[in-house]
Amino acid sequence: MTHPQLPADLADRYEPAPVLDRSTPFEGRVWDVVTDRVDLGAAGTVTRDYVQHTGAVAVVALRGEPGAEEVLLIQQYRHPVGTFDWEIPAGLLDVAGEDPQAAAARELAEEADLAAGEWHVLVDLFTSPGGISENIRVFLARDVRRSDPTDFEREGEEVDMPTGWLPLTAASDAMLDGRLHNATAIAGVLAVLRCAGDYSRLRPADAPWPSHPAYR
Repeated sequence: MTHPQLPADLADRYEPAPVLDRSTPFEGRVWDVVTDRVDLGAAGTVTRDYVQHTGAVAVVALRGEPGAEEVLLIQQYRHPVGTFDWEIPAGLLDVAGEDPQAAAARELAEEADLAAGEWHVLVDLFTSPGGISENIRVFLARDVRRSDPTDFEREGEEVDMPTGWLPLTAASDAMLDGRLHNATAIAGVLAVLRCAGDYSRLRPADAPWPSHPAYR
């Protein structure tokens, strides 16, 4: 088998296969599990179970001069993996029609008591496309400062979450060493490092989001 050279402008193709029928065998507190019977054309018909997810936003908040920047991390207990997980601020897009950047700003204020003067889209990602429909948009937030007080009351796993700043290089070392595991944080930190302090090529905060069906 020979493998062709792929184009430099390679892109995912958004083309949902026809769903012949759908059922919801499990309705959860936050997410449902759905079962679709899907027409794959020449490949035939398949049945797939997956978690139907509202989507989410996350924030890489930076402070410091380019080349010596620090990233804000929070630690939250994640029961499915039994881990006190170091992450970046993030939250669900569970309010119909909510602007993703506004949701990201809200999460940054609620989880870290911070606001930012400069916002860009950093990276969009599917967390596990074989089993969950989750889309996450990761924003870059710079020119950070203390936010105005909010009436948000932290509860559950968000009570008394540790937060702090870590140099980007130390964060990437921890990820490459296998000490930090959160996929969204890893994607965000490595994307920032790829920018090497030059954020001029990043998309604006209101850039289109065609991979998320609610924002096409």
